[in-house]
Amino acid sequence: MTAQSWDTARRVLCVRLDSFGDVLMTGPAMEALRDAVPGRTITLLTSPSGAQAASVMPVFDDVICYEAPWMKHSAQRSRGDIDRAFIEQLAAARFDAACICTVSSQTPFPAALACLLADIPLRLAHVREQGYQLLTHAVPEPEPAQDVRHEVQRQLDLVATVGAPAAARPIHVDVNEEDRRAVAMELTARGLAMAPLVVLHPGASAPSRRYPAARYAAAAEQLVADGVPLLVVGGDTDRPVVDALQAAAGVELPTWVGSLSTGVLAALLERADVVIANNSGPAHLASALGTPIVSLYAMTNPQHTPWMVQHDVLQHDVPCRWCRRSECPELHHRCLTGVEPAQVVEAVRGRLRALGIRVPTTSRGLTCVS
Repeated sequence: MTAQSWDTARRVLCVRLDSFGDVLMTGPAMEALRDAVPGRTITLLTSPSGAQAASVMPVFDDVICYEAPWMKHSAQRSRGDIDRAFIEQLAAARFDAACICTVSSQTPFPAALACLLADIPLRLAHVREQGYQLLTHAVPEPEPAQDVRHEVQRQLDLVATVGAPAAARPIHVDVNEEDRRAVAMELTARGLAMAPLVVLHPGASAPSRRYPAARYAAAAEQLVADGVPLLVVGGDTDRPVVDALQAAAGVELPTWVGSLSTGVLAALLERADVVIANNSGPAHLASALGTPIVSLYAMTNPQHTPWMVQHDVLQHDVPCRWCRRSECPELHHRCLTGVEPAQVVEAVRGRLRALGIRVPTTSRGLTCVS
């Protein structure tokens, strides 16, 4: 089949079985794919974490949640009943085409087989090996030997091969007024409603991507001493990291942990003046909202830096860079532990100054530069 076969595909399945940030970074490509054909709809097939991101992404008309057994965080099972029922669900939806989005180190073939068994006639993906009949549109994977692209650009390049070319575009998310009101009430209760605001999100799904809690604590202490209004946030799974950060800090830090829906988190990051985060889903959410980011960026993957937003990437170069591992294979985490807390503080101060907010070096508070 040729790329023109996609011209008649109205019901498209986007397969992105990774996590929160990966789904966000797929958004621009899915917008390009949707816009290429009038009336085209996009359904997302994703993980539970990816479904949380999709809840604020207007590009998706529907979401199918599936814990694929070939993905890292899938639930354990000894029988294939769930998977057979999943194939039947896909087949019943009668999709015209499937765009299988993976990171460069993943194979698309299990997902492609699922789409073939579900009678989806057009199947697109990046490949390194021959997929034969698994894919109707196989795009050679140049990474990492020939090229390294940002993950957003990589997916834009993929859909361009089937008639959906697009220039680089931002990630789009929706923030509703109810979530904005919830954030405003919370910040008012904490005395932060009228002040500039720095949000620190210390969590990340992979341990190799987490800046040490003690170093975050040292940076947070200095920012608070400088009078910077700071709020440490995280979901339920981030509670141990936030607790460790608070325990290491010499001052009481304001925290908001556990009760943040994706919509409320989006509203909070939209309200923030600067976000401090690891290479994580919240960093990509802040990117989508246009909020400047100070990124503690582990050198595990080169393609996931903040996209189309003002940012600082803080990292320490190491010989084992770009390991693409969830656990540090060298057990030293030097690509992050080599970043001093003072560098974090200075990056935040620089971002605030760029917004016209002067940060003194004492606890006298912040003033706006006229």
